[in-house]
Amino acid sequence: MQQDRILTFYLAHRGALVNYANGIVGDRARAEDVVQEAFLRFASAWEKSDEAVERPPAYLYRIVRNLAIDRTRQRTREERQQGEEPAWWMLPDRPRTPEQEALHRQELASIASALAELSPEARLAVEMHRFGGYTLSEIAARLNTSVPTAHRLVRDGMVKIALRLGAQSDE
Repeated sequence: MQQDRILTFYLAHRGALVNYANGIVGDRARAEDVVQEAFLRFASAWEKSDEAVERPPAYLYRIVRNLAIDRTRQRTREERQQGEEPAWWMLPDRPRTPEQEALHRQELASIASALAELSPEARLAVEMHRFGGYTLSEIAARLNTSVPTAHRLVRDGMVKIALRLGAQSDE
């Protein structure tokens, strides 16, 4: 029976395979896991076709080697990531004090009022550039203007907002 042949072959080579994998991963328990996974892959390939596996020992050793290297790389990557500090955007935001919240709301109101005072084209240009991430050429195409005109609209709008925020901080 095919399964008996595969199992007999595996059991005959298991000890040597574990030792081989242990030399790569550096941990006997991980080496056992690698060899078991390699056997499952090997058995699947052998059951599909005896001819697909021309040299079973070499094929099984290659599977073990590749899996062991993959596990070692994965472990190294995980250890490196554990040592790194998380990215700033992953950290929880510190809660604002009531004073900070009030100042933030005032700034937003100033920005909204400065945007409302802009011409419709300038407002659209600023919103597309700052909030939508559009390029100046995309803004120019949308507004049917030249790129320098789109740049001027964005620049003038941002200057108006900056002046409004600057005047607010002077108060």
